[in-house]
This record gives sequence, C-alpha cells and structure tokens, in this order.
Amino acid sequence: MKPPTLTTFALFLATLAPMTLLQSQSSTPAPALVNGYQPTWWKEAVVYQIYPRSFKDSNGDGIGDIPGITSKLDYLQKLGVNVIWLSPHYDSPNADNGYDIRDYRKVMAEFGTMADFDTMLAGIKQRHMRLIIDLVVNHTSDEHHWFVESRKSKDNPYRDYYFWRDGKPGPAGPDGKTRMLPPNNDPSFFSGSAWQFDSATEQYYLHYFAVKQPDLNWDNPKVREEVYSLMRFWLDKGVDGFRMDVIPLISKNPAFPDLTPDQLHNYGNAYANGPHMHDYLQEMNRNVMAKYDVMTVGEALGISLEQTPLMVGENRHELNMIFNFDAIRSNREGIKLKPFDLLMLKAIYTHHAEVLDTHSWDTVFLSNHDNPRIVSTFGDDSAEFRVPSAKLLATMLLTLRGTPFLYQGDELGMTNYPFRSINDFDDIEVKNAYKANVLTGKIPEETFIADLRHTSRDNSRTPMQWDESANGGFTTAAKPWLAENPNYTQINANAEVADPNSIYNYTRKLIDLRHAHQAFVYGEYKDLDPENKSIFAYTRALGSDRYLVVLNFSSGPVAYTLPAKVKVDSLVLSNLDSAGLVTDTFNLAGWEARIYKLK
Repeated sequence: MKPPTLTTFALFLATLAPMTLLQSQSSTPAPALVNGYQPTWWKEAVVYQIYPRSFKDSNGDGIGDIPGITSKLDYLQKLGVNVIWLSPHYDSPNADNGYDIRDYRKVMAEFGTMADFDTMLAGIKQRHMRLIIDLVVNHTSDEHHWFVESRKSKDNPYRDYYFWRDGKPGPAGPDGKTRMLPPNNDPSFFSGSAWQFDSATEQYYLHYFAVKQPDLNWDNPKVREEVYSLMRFWLDKGVDGFRMDVIPLISKNPAFPDLTPDQLHNYGNAYANGPHMHDYLQEMNRNVMAKYDVMTVGEALGISLEQTPLMVGENRHELNMIFNFDAIRSNREGIKLKPFDLLMLKAIYTHHAEVLDTHSWDTVFLSNHDNPRIVSTFGDDSAEFRVPSAKLLATMLLTLRGTPFLYQGDELGMTNYPFRSINDFDDIEVKNAYKANVLTGKIPEETFIADLRHTSRDNSRTPMQWDESANGGFTTAAKPWLAENPNYTQINANAEVADPNSIYNYTRKLIDLRHAHQAFVYGEYKDLDPENKSIFAYTRALGSDRYLVVLNFSSGPVAYTLPAKVKVDSLVLSNLDSAGLVTDTFNLAGWEARIYKLK
C-alpha cells in the first residue's frame, strides 16, 4: 500500500519529519487526484544536487565538507529549492571520488563527522527543505570489511558477498605453461576487463567500474539485508530518500556468458535489467521504502523509456522515478560532442509524454556530477549569450514535465573548464582512458584532450564559485583539490545574489512560479511546433490555468508566429525583460525565453 502524502507546497512546509506508513495512514487522508496524478511532495519539489567535495570548504584543507554545506543553506533556501541531493558523503578511499564506499555508516573524514552531518540535516529541516543521499550498493570499495574478508579464502563467510570465478585457460606462455584469462569478455566502464585476478585465492572478482570497486552479489540474501539495514539507518536519522547509483546493474546472470559483438557495442544495456532486478527492487520497497515517506530516484543506466514504467509505475512498488539519459546524451557520442539538435531534444520530451502516463512519474535534467556544464553543452557560453542561454535552459527545465534537478552552479551559469593537459584532470575514468587510448597510440593526445574539454565530468566538479576572492571563495587553502575555473572573478554567487537581473535571481523567480502554479507540475504538455529547428514552443495546461513557453534556441533574432488556435493573454516572465507585446507574432532576440499566460 502506498503511504498517503501531502499535496500543496504550504502543507509540505508544515511537516518535514519522516513518517512511517502507519503514522501517515492515521493522520492524513489520501489526497484527491490532480489531472489523474496522485499528488506527492517529491513530484512538486525542485531538487538541487550538491557534490560535497566541490561545494564549500570550511577548514582550509582545499576539500569541500559538510560544515561548508551547512554554512550555505540560507543561499539554497533563498533560491527556493525543496530537496537537496547529496552525492556520497561516506567513508571512502576515493578511488572514484566517494563512489567506492568503505563504511556506509561513517562520514568521510575529509567531509567532517557524523555530528556535522546531523547538524547539517537539522539545518535543512529548519529551513523547510529535505535531504536525499546517494545509495551506492552495486559495488563497495575493496577496502570495505566485507571484501577484505571475502578475498581471504574461498570458504570465508563473506566470500559470496561478491562475485568470484575461476579464469579460463588461455594460450601457453613462453615457458609452456597455460595462461589463465578472465572468466568472460565483460569490459569495465573504466577501461580494461571487468575481472581482476587476485593471487590470494587464484580467482577473479567482478568490478564493472574501477578495480577498487568490486560488485556486490545481490543473489545472496545476506547482502540484500545488509543494504536494507543501512538504508534504515539513514532514514531513521531523518534522511528523506535516496538517489540510487547504477541501480539497474544489481542483478547479474551468474553464468556470466561472453557478450556478443552487438552487446559489446553497448555493454551498459547488456549489464542492466538482470534476471532478478525487479524482484530485488520490490523486496527493497516492501522491506524499507514502504515504511517511510521517501523519495527514490534511480540512475537508470541501460533502461529504455519503454522499460521505465516497469520500474516507476505506481502499481509496481519499486522506485518513484528514474533518470533517463536520452536528453542529456542527445548530443554525445562517447567522449565526442555532436552538434546540438533541437528537433531531437523536442522529440525526446514528446516521447516521454507519450510513454509515461499519470502512473509513471518523470525527471527532467541536463546536468549532474557525471556530465559537463549545462550552459557550455546545450547553451552558448560566449560572453554575449552565456547569461540569456543559461536563463533559457533554466526556463525549460523548470517548466517541463517531471521533477526538475539542478546541479550546483547551474544557477550561476558556471561553464566548462579550459583543460590543457592530462595533468589538469582528476577523474579516474579519464586517466584510465588516457592510458588505454593515448599511451597506446590509438588516439592522438591533442584530440583526446580537445574532446574531453567538452565532455569530461571534471567540468562539473570544479569548485563552486562563491565570490571574487582567491579560489572563488571556495577555500582558503593555497591549492584546492581541483582547480577553480579562472572565470570565477566574473561568475560567482556573491555578484549574482546582489544582481536582480542575474541567472540566480531569474532561476529563483522560475522556482517560485513552479511552486505557485500546479500547471507546471501536473499540467498537460504539448509541443506546438515540433519541426521548428530554432524554436521550442510548448504549452502546460491544468484546467483554466494555461501557459505558453517560447524558447529561441539560436543566437539570431527570430520572428515567430503562433499557431492560429493559441491566444496569449499576458507575459508572465522573460529572460530579457522583454515588453512581450501580446500579438500573434513574437520578435525574439537570440536565446530569448518567454512564458505567457494563455487565454
């Protein structure tokens, strides 16, 4: 049974403590449907992702930390976001920047203490916001005590917490002895084989990501109960849910057959949606999520839009929503950036509206810690158009269907970093790819760096730009863990908060607008001109509350004539403070965005 939840933003502010299913049943009746949707707080929320290593350093060691986040909660409250998504804060050796967890019940020492976490959480609640945290349970660190025990012997009680397999006989070496090869041809997402030989027991263990990230064996019920236990630990603290890292990969085919040539072209799809994925997610829901009023969002690597309702459908009792990567990767081909195609992007959003009905909720996002900066990728980060294009993208994200997710710095229009050499990068994915492709002569170094200048996820991990002081006010250390973008003297929070026409204050107005009008949450969506290569014009309508959004995705002026049946009443918001005369034809400047009330 689904726990009843609160409908309006005002009621959302009134109570923020976690509720058990029994408590919510006894105190709050099920709300009426809105346009066929079951209203919930996480559908009405605007989510802001914090990458703690890069957000704010409070102690001068060059690394962002939890007290630093606490010091900036007023900034986030003023912006208007409801939910903070905190990237991994757990104890970790940092082989993959915290996504290799050594202890799920301990805070990373670089980030602070559990007391610091509790203080931050209390501060979030006091400001009428909620917190979701990363759940990284496809794999652990190889320094987690489960794996430390697992690798000791074949009969260790923790052996089956992970996947251990014998190698396959290969060709004889120069000494005439048979060489052992990995159990199958599965590649790692971080280059090389997904199998690592361990001499202690002369077997291989599976790691879809870094060598120091062995994959957990979810077929072992003890592993699943360990995961559910750690989830309860954080929910009982008052956390409001989880963003679930690569969650479609948790179920594997234990036979591990070789991938076919076709599967090797997109092995992420081959790894996802294993034989028991839905069983395990439903069990997780029964044992944990159904007992709390939580928000769950899955990083849905390898899950198609058509498969999405099987994970997020209300009658499935699995997750609330997932991240589908069709839009954010629409202009990507591996590490190469393709020309932006507005027709493709519009078709993706229309397809989402067609496939996901009122029982399957969507997400909308174009940035996160694994992708380059939004304005440098989908907008125009030139001096002339950075501000209007960043505002246009915010307009789109905050008026489309689904729960919107913003990434730290989006509200400032932060841009990609001007990488010059491999030494500028921190990301293990980049370093491994450099060894596999540049050092072997497959790709010229200049080409490799030029491509990653556009697509590297280190672009989004450069420190937050708070003010004009050294290192952008991120740290007092001589050198932060990753270099600050040199444009921090022009692009920073201090300047933007003070400027009424800034990207920050425009984003705040958009968030206020979304909170005030449920048409932008539960309203119908219609693309008015899907074949227009420059203009994205769509409506959001909930009963008589109807709006038109018009976006010029080009740097040149466009005279755009509305379809005959669409009649505007008044201008609600524009990113260029346009007069917005109410006529049938709009004279739009480059990267102009307008929102109109419809008659």
